[in-house]
Amino acid sequence: MERFAWKARLLPGKLDEYHKRHDEIWPEMTKVLNDAGVTNYSIWTDGETLFGYYECESVAEAAKVQASSPVVDRWNVYMKDVMVMDFDPETGTSVQLQEVFRHEGNA
Repeated sequence: MERFAWKARLLPGKLDEYHKRHDEIWPEMTKVLNDAGVTNYSIWTDGETLFGYYECESVAEAAKVQASSPVVDRWNVYMKDVMVMDFDPETGTSVQLQEVFRHEGNA
């Protein structure tokens, strides 16, 4: 299982709208995530920064499915007035954060 983490900036005063849009996420958007093999997806915020994390079998395949989806393109346009995200020109998806530490715990 591979993991993917991203960050973005929430625009001032847009936290409630960000929540609302995710509470009402489009079924076709969740289908794209499922088709991309994305699981255990969560998004966190401190009110200014957004941090997203998900797991998948292949980050490269998940990126390929999402980058080629017109649904994801529409979602990104829809979200432009509440957040700012940088995109990786190579993958067409959000810039992947580099993992620097992991604790697996006791088995």
